[in-house]
Amino acid sequence: MSKVRVSSFSVSLDGYGAGPNQSLENPLGIRGPELFKWFFSTRTWQQMHGQNGGTTGVDDDWARRGMENVGAWILGRNMFGPVRGPWPDESWKGWWGEEPPYHVPTFVLTHHPRKPLEMRGGTTFHFVPDGIHSALERAREAAKAKDIRIAGGVSTIRQFLQAGLIDELHLAFRPILMGSGENLFAGLDFRELGYCPREHVSTEHAMHVVLTK
Repeated sequence: MSKVRVSSFSVSLDGYGAGPNQSLENPLGIRGPELFKWFFSTRTWQQMHGQNGGTTGVDDDWARRGMENVGAWILGRNMFGPVRGPWPDESWKGWWGEEPPYHVPTFVLTHHPRKPLEMRGGTTFHFVPDGIHSALERAREAAKAKDIRIAGGVSTIRQFLQAGLIDELHLAFRPILMGSGENLFAGLDFRELGYCPREHVSTEHAMHVVLTK
């Protein structure tokens, strides 16, 4: 059975999933790349970006597991790019160049309509102006029997959590303190939302925890 899931989402020990002041120069916010140190070195990440090499082992196992059986993705607009307000034109095509790492239909939450954007490698970005339920319905149709992965960022994941729409949540806790940024946990009661920890394993760079309903 297909699942709606979050995979390989990095958070600091104090709950931040992005640094402050996200911008074109700092797409993950100030110090944001520190959250993904466990991921950037893996073979899976290197392959996603058309490169060779990278580490194997537990962290790479989790990174690879996160990419398996995904039939559609959902992204927040901030994750797609730094453009705010109405789209001035269609020149911005994402952070990833001509071949994004998704390779399946990908639905971008936005308040401003835009035509679908077809990219190399099987990724087509569909821009959804009418909310998370509409995005999920369209993603389910596109994914068929495969999983739908909610990629982020923090605000998007929080919306899906608060609506009770996420079946499985894999968090990679980094042993760092951010102090500020976008906090995933603020005001959320995961027990009240019905989640329990089902799996956990630690490496030098992260503690991987899976929460399910």
